[in-house]
Amino acid sequence: MSQKLEDEAVEHHHASLPSTRTVTLRVNGTEKQLELAPWATLLDALREYLGLTGTKKGCDHGQCGACTVLVDGKRINSCLTLAVMREGAEITTIEGLAKGDALHPVQQAFIEHDAFQCGYCTPGQICSVVGMMNEGEAKTRDDVRDLMSGNLCRCGAYTNILAAIEEVMPELKEGGEA
Repeated sequence: MSQKLEDEAVEHHHASLPSTRTVTLRVNGTEKQLELAPWATLLDALREYLGLTGTKKGCDHGQCGACTVLVDGKRINSCLTLAVMREGAEITTIEGLAKGDALHPVQQAFIEHDAFQCGYCTPGQICSVVGMMNEGEAKTRDDVRDLMSGNLCRCGAYTNILAAIEEVMPELKEGGEA
């Protein structure tokens, strides 16, 4: 086959990808329409297109939890999901947890227990705690440690993070007891 025919064959079978798509996201109770590339992550849509910079980009591989947000009350790593996959879902970021001037109880507990140092992981930690509480699986401190293991704190504020969680979840039992 000649080079020209090979080039035409490749051109003929080359699929054209859309450069953008209208995506409607419901974020913190407000519906937003965005023109996004179909491969834009939810994290990038929140930060770059909506200006909600509380959600952090840490590893961009789902290993650190800095990008944790709530989707329909469940915690997810926003760096691992495409924005188009979350159309119709209720997305809650750290900016959407407070009600007016009243902080969410988890936010308040983090402040009271100094459950942060540099603060970079804090939005993801807080969203993860809220999601964990929604899930209702944590019965013990060991459960909390296990269920929060996807959220890293490079400063090592884990003791104070656990103290904040214990304040908002006083029903937790010691160790592995249920």
